[in-house]
Amino acid sequence: MTDIIRADTAGFCMGVDLALRKLDKVAAEEGQPVFTIGPIIHNPQVLNVYAQKGVKIAEGVDGFSPRSRVVIRAHGIPIDVEKQLLMKGVAIVDATCPKVKRAQRLIQRHTEAGEHLLLLGEHDHPEVRGLLSYADQKAHVFEGLEDIERIDLDASNSYFLAAQTTQDRGEFNRIVQYLHNRLQVSFPVLDTICDATRERQQEALKLAENVDIVVVVGGYNSGNTRRLAQVVQGVGVESLHVEQAGELDPVKFAGLRKIGLTAGASTPKELIDDVHRYLLELRKGC
Repeated sequence: MTDIIRADTAGFCMGVDLALRKLDKVAAEEGQPVFTIGPIIHNPQVLNVYAQKGVKIAEGVDGFSPRSRVVIRAHGIPIDVEKQLLMKGVAIVDATCPKVKRAQRLIQRHTEAGEHLLLLGEHDHPEVRGLLSYADQKAHVFEGLEDIERIDLDASNSYFLAAQTTQDRGEFNRIVQYLHNRLQVSFPVLDTICDATRERQQEALKLAENVDIVVVVGGYNSGNTRRLAQVVQGVGVESLHVEQAGELDPVKFAGLRKIGLTAGASTPKELIDDVHRYLLELRKGC
């Protein structure tokens, strides 16, 4: 009999839940069209639900009337975009995750103190673009230890280190140690990695210790979901990243005794339940 072990932390984090509650409230009110600046979260199935409710995704600030209602995505937006929205007179609902908002303010504070940002994150991620907008032109973004080793750091500058909120804490700690050895001076290290990310990654690692494979459910464009799969693979256990149950191949589970199940912070419970039911049905045939 195959055992299915589901992570307790699988699914929505506080920031995602809060953002969707705010969007639900605005979408339920009658009035001008509702927009989000970019996807509210990184999950295509959730976005399809809101599209059916009439919520539109805008990639810029053009095309809004003064009475438009604009919800700022959970990842936040660059500060100049927010200023442009305010100048247009639109009704803004800020659904930025509180942890992201805190990271923005910390980066702004240290930048105003004359320090230059070193940011562990994905270059093209919307959260990273927002965080960078609170830094100066001397900020550097890097995606891992090998990446920062290639960056030319001026010893005469003062630096501070931060991370995209969904980054791998283990990698972040390795970078802290590397920079201490390289710079040979003390520098501020901002604790901007979200507790929900840390908890999910830790539970994924515990799952990996006790199962033959881990199924990770969530959007393919979700950074925190991809990293859950990566941390499992990093300890030598196979992970399968899927968005929906229909993507699973029964052949992958033949002969396995224990299967782990987890999900990213932007994955709704119903999608996780669907995958769980699929695995339970599969178990009956084993």
